[in-house]
Amino acid sequence: MNRLRELRENKDLYQKDIAKYLNMSQTGYSQYETETNDIPTEVLKKLADFYEVSIDYLLYRTDDRKPYTKSLVTNK
Repeated sequence: MNRLRELRENKDLYQKDIAKYLNMSQTGYSQYETETNDIPTEVLKKLADFYEVSIDYLLYRTDDRKPYTKSLVTNK
């Protein structure tokens, strides 16, 4: 199963709920879950923060869900 879908369903949320959080259409979000479209970096950051996982977990680069500690570098 797709990790985005799994994470969403574990929180008992619908695609429309996550799409609203990301300020996008449900159809657009659905394309991320089906891997039809690549996920932009800013959206990956938001999803990783929302689900409290690492971006690497979302991208299947690790099976460890644990998010990384916040960087000391501030965003500009």
